[in-house]
Amino acid sequence: MPKVAAALLACAVLLGACTKVDQGPAAGGRHPWTRPGHLVIGSAGEEPDSLNKLFANTDAADQIAQFISEPLFRYGPAGEYLPAAATEVPTLANGGIAKDQHTVTLHVRRGMKWSDGAPYDGRDLVFTWKAVLNKRNNTRITAGWDDIAAMDLPDPYTVVVHLKKPYGGILGIFACGGGGYPPLPAHLLAQLPDLNHAAFNSRPISSGPFVLTAWNHGSSLEFVANPLYWRGKPGLDRISYRIVPSADTLYTLLQTHDVDIYDSVSESKIDQLPRLAGFSVTKRLIANLRRLQFNTARPQLADPRVRRAIGEAIDWDRINATIYHGYNERAATEIFPLSWAAPHGIAPMKRDLAGAARLLDAAGWTRGAGGARAKDGVPLAFTVSTTVSKPANIQAELQMAQDLQAVGVHLEAKNYQTSLLFAQTGPIYTGRYDSEFTIETQGPDPDNEALWSGKMIPPHGPNASWLNDPLLTQLSHDANLTMDRAQRRALYQRQAERIDALTPAVYLYWQNSFTAVNSDLKNWKPASYISDFWNCWEWTI
Repeated sequence: MPKVAAALLACAVLLGACTKVDQGPAAGGRHPWTRPGHLVIGSAGEEPDSLNKLFANTDAADQIAQFISEPLFRYGPAGEYLPAAATEVPTLANGGIAKDQHTVTLHVRRGMKWSDGAPYDGRDLVFTWKAVLNKRNNTRITAGWDDIAAMDLPDPYTVVVHLKKPYGGILGIFACGGGGYPPLPAHLLAQLPDLNHAAFNSRPISSGPFVLTAWNHGSSLEFVANPLYWRGKPGLDRISYRIVPSADTLYTLLQTHDVDIYDSVSESKIDQLPRLAGFSVTKRLIANLRRLQFNTARPQLADPRVRRAIGEAIDWDRINATIYHGYNERAATEIFPLSWAAPHGIAPMKRDLAGAARLLDAAGWTRGAGGARAKDGVPLAFTVSTTVSKPANIQAELQMAQDLQAVGVHLEAKNYQTSLLFAQTGPIYTGRYDSEFTIETQGPDPDNEALWSGKMIPPHGPNASWLNDPLLTQLSHDANLTMDRAQRRALYQRQAERIDALTPAVYLYWQNSFTAVNSDLKNWKPASYISDFWNCWEWTI
């Protein structure tokens, strides 16, 4: 990884934090447009598909979970586990993880309450484990949770987790993000036969710093401070999470000060950030990976030679440098380059038209009179799907289509709103798509068994590539059978090499996130993993 990117990760770069000359500060030295105690966050087209993490697939759901849910552990800025509902992070050193790695003891904080006043304790965690594994529930992912043989509850504040076998990613399932689920309120949900249509999924009570007061679909989600939050009343009185149709519109709202935060500004607007009045801008390499993922169950995409040829026919460097303005870090594998498990020796995909042509010829897809390739009378054509809120994504699809024409492959865009594309009944998780050009958010632990195991193909998990490779299934499983990082690193290296050979996805970039924040906001601490909202109870404005 270039040194400059590492340096950018290590610090926040302030690019613009001035006040308009013709508008002096309000009382107390604030900007005149600042709403004391009320923060407005803008989201470009991102609306949650559910507010129950068991069923949520969108990034917006991960963000909002930081407000309304208190997991056992939160992730800090560098992906470290921080005690939250649990009083400490279990380790081998402190005895929280047994020497044989088959038992984990969790100590739940005393005195916590749900926003309706009911106690929040270990009984909620035990219920959540059962809910995740309840076959009546359409749980998004059960990985890790199904490695638990039993949970003992010697008292409401002590949960002893018995594992069927050592599991390296066990703590991650108790955090908030990826396959992690915060505890659900047993007193409210335990009597239901399933949670698929529970009112809680759209009108949840809170264990976190804020309470949802309204979900105005397509417009906003409104939150107020939770007076029962265990850390005490948060620094903000209100948060408005505004859902804005497009990135361009959101930037206009930033300029007019109708929003206070634009998290991960669109690349087309980054060069304009220094001219913003009254904002601070932070930059950080984050674990958001943009890639073209294939549905390998589609007949025309089942051959790895075809998938590799598609990757080699597209000029990814040009797309990154022009459409995404060169702000992001080219990616070679799906493990974050700053992770302890980052593989080595694998290069980002480069354009090679001659190599692509040879692969397609070898796979039996030959050119016809017009140059288009076909096999047994079937043309080599497929669709690509992305979210419509970011114009750059659509421009990239057009560039891909032009590049693929050069080798006789036809590509057609078929795009969706974010909430529909990632819904459990949407095209990705039902297999009704050919390829997707989206961002995958990685967690701090490199556990990716759910993404590559043949046992995790929907509806059994989120392996939406539909790849069922026995070696990849075994490697991704074996990497979780130990907490020894050296052993896990070696297995993830082999896994990355296998993924590179099979090409179920082509990786474009890791995102350098530029975020514009009202400079009156205090205690903003951006993170590399999951969410910049991890410490939202500390914010004041």
